[in-house]
Amino acid sequence: MEEQSLKKVMYALIAVAVLLAGTLAYIWYQKSSLVKDLTMEKEELTEQMIALQNDYATLSSDYDDINLQLDSSRLEVQMLIEKITQTEATNRTKIRQYEKELGTLRSIMRNYIVQIDSLNTLNKQLTADAAAARREAAESRRKQQELSKEVENLSGQVAAGSVIKARGIMIEAYNASDKVTDRSSRVVRLLTTLSLVENDLAPKGPVRVYIRVKGPDGILLTNDSQRTFEVNGEPMICSASREVDYQGKEVELSIYLNDVTGYVKGIYTVEAYTEQTRLGSAELMLR
Repeated sequence: MEEQSLKKVMYALIAVAVLLAGTLAYIWYQKSSLVKDLTMEKEELTEQMIALQNDYATLSSDYDDINLQLDSSRLEVQMLIEKITQTEATNRTKIRQYEKELGTLRSIMRNYIVQIDSLNTLNKQLTADAAAARREAAESRRKQQELSKEVENLSGQVAAGSVIKARGIMIEAYNASDKVTDRSSRVVRLLTTLSLVENDLAPKGPVRVYIRVKGPDGILLTNDSQRTFEVNGEPMICSASREVDYQGKEVELSIYLNDVTGYVKGIYTVEAYTEQTRLGSAELMLR
């Protein structure tokens, strides 16, 4: 009887040990799974911060105040990446805090983009207003001198009227499937379109239109087909060009810029010229 009691106790202890071992194994599995999930969450957060850092790197402005603010935000992003790298994935409180800071920095970047766009729009408007004011002033001076210099003014008017002008200047980016895109990583060529407006006073015959395309860093984009030209005696290098037969009527033309690599995010600017004058400009934003 005593031997049977001991066996029962032994079996009971074995059952308890098995149960404890199973419980410990389950707890260990759950903990390992949680640590794995937290580690993946930290890696994803780190990737998002690096992507945000790259987005900040593409932002630029012509205004010193905004550039100082951008430098400060870039430093905050860099410091946050370092904090995330040094923090254990299991420290959920810190990870949640860093996620909130990431959202704040994203919101700040969107505000920068809106602010820069608004300032650029305002600058364009001020430039247009100044140009209009200069035209009005020039017209006033012309009228004041009209009685005493009628012949000279008429000659100058004919010369100015003979200059070919353009309208509707636009630049677009195309991918390898020849479709319009705004993704910098997919761009394989740029297309500039414009129209030479009707002008019966302008000389008839072949006219070559030149374009100068500059990237977000202000550097001129060129390829092996680049050539030089002169505008009012000033030598320039063009990105691409095309010759058309101008007979005084409106002419639409397109100019491709091929064989340029390494497009990045930012604002690209195109300026169009003939050897007589600058025709105008346009901008393109690539993401």
